Amino acid sequence: MTYQSAKPYFYGTGRRKKSVARVRLYPGTGVVTVNGKSIDEYFGLETLKLIINQPFATTDSIGKFDLVANVRGGGLSGQAGAIRHGAARALVTADETYKPLLKKAGLLTRDPRMKERKKYGLKAARRAPQFSKR
Repeated sequence: MTYQSAKPYFYGTGRRKKSVARVRLYPGTGVVTVNGKSIDEYFGLETLKLIINQPFATTDSIGKFDLVANVRGGGLSGQAGAIRHGAARALVTADETYKPLLKKAGLLTRDPRMKERKKYGLKAARRAPQFSKR
């Protein structure tokens, strides 16, 4: 389903790990589109679909909005988390009364956990070279 830019929508940017999601919510029937594909095509696992629908379940707005997301970077789990964050932010712009519910559920908080950098003298962030007595 394609949308014209003339249609009014609510926007939110979501981030998690290396993933960045640009989320638009259109008044609609609950159709979720990610990078031009349906949610079932893009995310195979049911848990990832549940993560994306969490903000709508929290605010009892399932089936009221169509979600269109462009997401880049990271893996599928990070992308799902980024879409969730963006959807929660977009819902707040749609209706300010959702903010306390989403904040209490922790959906407006950006997950700060990132990959730790590799340090010199080590094989990975904390993995030391194998020790040998001789």
